[in-house]
Amino acid sequence: MSLPVTDVQRDLIDLVRRFVSTEIVPLEFELDPDESELSAPVLERLVTKTKQMGLYNIDVPEEYGGAGLDTVTRTLLAMEMSQHRAGLYAPCYAAFGQPDMGQLYDGTDEQKERYLYPVLRAEKKSFFALTEPSGGSDPARAIQTRAKRDGSDWIINGNKTFISGADTADFGLVFARTGDQESGRSGITCFIVDADTPGFTVRRVIHTLRSGHCPTELTFEDVRVPASAVLGEVGQGFALATERLTKNRIPYAAGCLGVAMKAHRMAVEYAGTRSVFGSTLAEHEGIQWMLVDNEIDLRSATLITLDAAERADSGQPFRTEVAMAKIVATEAAGRVVDRAIQIHGGYGVTKDLPLERWYRELRIRRIGEGSTETQKMIISRDLLRGRYQGLLDR
Repeated sequence: MSLPVTDVQRDLIDLVRRFVSTEIVPLEFELDPDESELSAPVLERLVTKTKQMGLYNIDVPEEYGGAGLDTVTRTLLAMEMSQHRAGLYAPCYAAFGQPDMGQLYDGTDEQKERYLYPVLRAEKKSFFALTEPSGGSDPARAIQTRAKRDGSDWIINGNKTFISGADTADFGLVFARTGDQESGRSGITCFIVDADTPGFTVRRVIHTLRSGHCPTELTFEDVRVPASAVLGEVGQGFALATERLTKNRIPYAAGCLGVAMKAHRMAVEYAGTRSVFGSTLAEHEGIQWMLVDNEIDLRSATLITLDAAERADSGQPFRTEVAMAKIVATEAAGRVVDRAIQIHGGYGVTKDLPLERWYRELRIRRIGEGSTETQKMIISRDLLRGRYQGLLDR
């Protein structure tokens, strides 16, 4: 497997790396250690810079005014953008644009005008409501929220949980069952629901390990939406969700690796300068082995993640590779940050350093976007059904 970095990619990596080190990291010295947002004037100044760089809306296709980057390049940059305290869940504080709500690209012209373009201009915020209290690992069967026809309208009733950003959003994509329970994946429809629609309530904020920004629990009580609120086709909502969720797991994995790379460099530097028992930490075999384990974890996880990105760009099936990347990156990054904390000793668990925040947030990453166990189920199915090609079989 050979994944060389091109000259263009190297230039972009250097550009983003300088932006993070000169624009983002200095700001964080003045922020609360768990902060995830910047003031409007500061963010506006940073957005002006990323637009000048030609990298604003970094996740957006070129035909919609975005950077139009291929998946491999986007993955490489995601590793760089996350290398600061808030970088795992708020890479560069959205200075490169809001997270991509890719499902809206499949909307009608009217839906794009009302929702997609305002999101791309940062005029509106959105949420993605798939997970329910009945389960998240198998949403097609766990979805209990129902939408029933009433004339030309739909009436939505149900609950969603662990939904990020709904408390500050203007609208959301809500997945509800429009077929019977036995219809499984083919009975799910996606609806665009405005946050001010009667019957829609953000019931509570769910406090988690992420102190800076927590998910929410939502309630839908006789929420009436018009037929024009259906995104895509009736009964095809789950396919709409999974197609883009699968690809989004690649930069998700890359973000984990970015903070782990930063933590590893911090550990190497600290080990070389911290003196104990008459010598530096780096001179002790136990510390050396931890650093070696970090390097092995990072290199193997990076190659697996870039392989998934390359498969996505080449038009080949990549579901299994993405599942592998999601597992390996989240698990490896957690181990790397844990070892970095151990090497830093007491300082590692203080809020003077970003390590403790990364440690907490990386634990969530092993669950979010499909747990490790769910990804293993995906891989095993492809292996047993003969759908997977090994590296030597390609």
